[in-house]
Amino acid sequence: MPRTIKIRTAVREDLNSLADLLEKLFSIEADFSADRERQLRGLTMLLETSRGCILVAKAGNSVVGMCSGQFMVSTAEGGLSVLVEDVVVHKDWQGRGIGRMLMDSIGTYAKDNNASRLQLLADSENVPALNFYKNLGWEPTRLICLRKRHS
Repeated sequence: MPRTIKIRTAVREDLNSLADLLEKLFSIEADFSADRERQLRGLTMLLETSRGCILVAKAGNSVVGMCSGQFMVSTAEGGLSVLVEDVVVHKDWQGRGIGRMLMDSIGTYAKDNNASRLQLLADSENVPALNFYKNLGWEPTRLICLRKRHS
């Protein structure tokens, strides 16, 4: 585990670095495209809500990774669950345990807030990400994600 990496809650000053990471993430996802204005708007909304958080991995003064989590009410669980999104580590910092640190931290956040489960969506063709989640103990479900955009 890298000693120089610190995981903390994101602050406003991190927004541009977070948008840069999202641009890299969305460049490999077929369902999303980078739009800096939209990403900054969404990140700002997450920073300002008490219904979720953004965690950052910092190496010195640089943000090198992030993940976010948002609370949802699960009728199946009869309580809160956390939807994990935007898990990304800068390519120059991958393979150093930073992703695991972020996922462990979002798990602690969920537990500290009495969420009974975490869930996430992953690109079905992103084999490295799927293997990463599998190695962390995440299990696939038989559910699929559907979406409908409003005009």
